[in-house]
Amino acid sequence: MSADAGKLSAGFGRLWTAQTVSSLGDGVTYAALPLLALTLTRDPMALAVVTAAGTVPWLLFGVLGGALVDRWDRRRTMWVTDAARAALLAIPAVAAALDVLSIPLLAAVAFLLGLGGLFFDTAATAFLPDLLGRDPALLERANSRLRGAQTAASGFAGPPAGSALLALGRAVPLLADAVSFVLSALLVRSLPAAPLPVPEAREPLLRQARAGASYVFGDRLLLGLALRPAVGNIAFLAVETVLALFARERLGIGASGFGLLLTAEAAGGLLGTGAASSLGRRLGTGTALTCTAAVEGLAVLGLAAATNAYAAGLALAACGAGMGATMVIGPSLRQAVVPAHLMGRVASTSRMLAMCAAPFGAFLGGWLATAYGVRTPLFAAAGLLLTMTAVTAAMTGNRRVEAALRAAAPDADRRESRTPVQASAT
Repeated sequence: MSADAGKLSAGFGRLWTAQTVSSLGDGVTYAALPLLALTLTRDPMALAVVTAAGTVPWLLFGVLGGALVDRWDRRRTMWVTDAARAALLAIPAVAAALDVLSIPLLAAVAFLLGLGGLFFDTAATAFLPDLLGRDPALLERANSRLRGAQTAASGFAGPPAGSALLALGRAVPLLADAVSFVLSALLVRSLPAAPLPVPEAREPLLRQARAGASYVFGDRLLLGLALRPAVGNIAFLAVETVLALFARERLGIGASGFGLLLTAEAAGGLLGTGAASSLGRRLGTGTALTCTAAVEGLAVLGLAAATNAYAAGLALAACGAGMGATMVIGPSLRQAVVPAHLMGRVASTSRMLAMCAAPFGAFLGGWLATAYGVRTPLFAAAGLLLTMTAVTAAMTGNRRVEAALRAAAPDADRRESRTPVQASAT
């Protein structure tokens, strides 16, 4: 255990700090951006455009972005992206100070921030296995810490800070997020250099992007790992679309109580991320994934049946715990088994599938609530989650996971002996 701790602390501490600081800034902007838009218009469609603009880059460029990350130096991609996002935020900050801020400008900023997030997140996902030697146990511990810090910073601390900073001036939260990106860029810049991706025969970018997508769809384990968040997003967006209405009409919860419900879910998420590694060791990675998915489905079913705020809060906390554990175990396994030169494309393909599925969930939730009542989307979401659990259980079972880890280990050993991580930053 002490040896593992030493490995995890070498370079990882700086990456963890960088992502925590950046997540805090993201939480500030997450709260401030729609509030800024609200100072400019009361048109719901205009507000929706600003909110949705940040997800569009994943829909348009998800796979292509992964292909580019697989061509580039991943550490450099991360710090350059953070530096660019810091500079970008200066534009709306100046516009706010000069009182020339507009909805089109906020939507454009949200889009470009989302594009930067695409490159940073994909590069960070691909860089972490190189930093930790592709050790499955270390990857689980590292992802647990990263996910827990992200939840705490962007879910708990960031949004209240964003609202408070906005009271000091419209430019203040944007400048605070810009500072977080600068700090993150400096920390990432100081990380040890990782080996560049193994060069492939020069092929057109679209062909390389298709090769990454084909790798996911041609591997049952990776496909099972990708289906979980994709189907999960359909279910969870169906719930999220009607959750405020459900809380008010069925549970009698007001605005402050609704905030506490969301806090219960976030608290459960923190518990889940902390327990993820232990679950994987005790049950096996495949069984742990099946159990966490089942917990999510049963928790949503419990939410649908809840008749008071306490039962609903417990259900959301359980759902958050299942989601938190899944989001540590699944990506850690993917990072351990996917070849380094495909990591960016595989990660971005999986993320794109999840992002594309989300709008369908929102539409499904709204339609079911309108046609059949506000509880119906919750029961439908629970059914989707439990069906997905049954379908993917064999795809991500312990035997398949162990076979994939054995197949990946010799490749990792050869790679490490050929191109060790450098100790100096360039």
